[in-house]
Amino acid sequence: MSPARAWHGLTAVVTLAALGLQLWLVVDGAAVLADDDPPSLGIRLARFVAYFTIQSNLLVVVAAVLLTRDPLRDGPAFRALRLAGTVGITVTGLVHFLLLRPLLDLHGASWVADKMLHMAVPLIAVIGWLAFGPRPRVDGRAIAVAFAWPVAWLAVTLVVAGATRWVPYPFLDFREEGWAHVIVVCVAITALFAALIGGYRWADRRLAASRQPEPVAAP
Repeated sequence: MSPARAWHGLTAVVTLAALGLQLWLVVDGAAVLADDDPPSLGIRLARFVAYFTIQSNLLVVVAAVLLTRDPLRDGPAFRALRLAGTVGITVTGLVHFLLLRPLLDLHGASWVADKMLHMAVPLIAVIGWLAFGPRPRVDGRAIAVAFAWPVAWLAVTLVVAGATRWVPYPFLDFREEGWAHVIVVCVAITALFAALIGGYRWADRRLAASRQPEPVAAP
């Protein structure tokens, strides 16, 4: 097995384990035991998928599985998936470290799931992208999709917050923080996305593409 395939396989396994553990906690209700009126399982599952952390981890695991099968995978859809997942998981790690980590007081399995989703997966995903590519894979279409996804996520999240009073992250709670605060945060996160996309595009062009693994032969 090539080093690239092994790393992508490791990324897939770790990400699946993190998502599976967090899903089990949601289904088990561990995250809402302190709530006097916990939401139904259906609502908990919908909220689980609504978290940007979960969406970015899902993109990472899909790309990792595809790259485990073929480390030189390419195509318009894959390019957009790979860039969106890589940028998204980078933002997940940075926002968690800078904004959310000080607010959390987790223990046991919840602590493990949090560290896996927000620290372990971002670390191995970014290392895998830098070390194994494949590249070049960042083009204009991929950039458009990768940028449209978080903008759409922010818009939908704020609409849902207005309709249900639930927000996945406290810094987006305009009722508690005020619209001025939320707008500043949204602009800052959007700027972070733009900067990271630009950085990944630059790195995609500059990093050597030599010593790429051999493509998988067609069956």
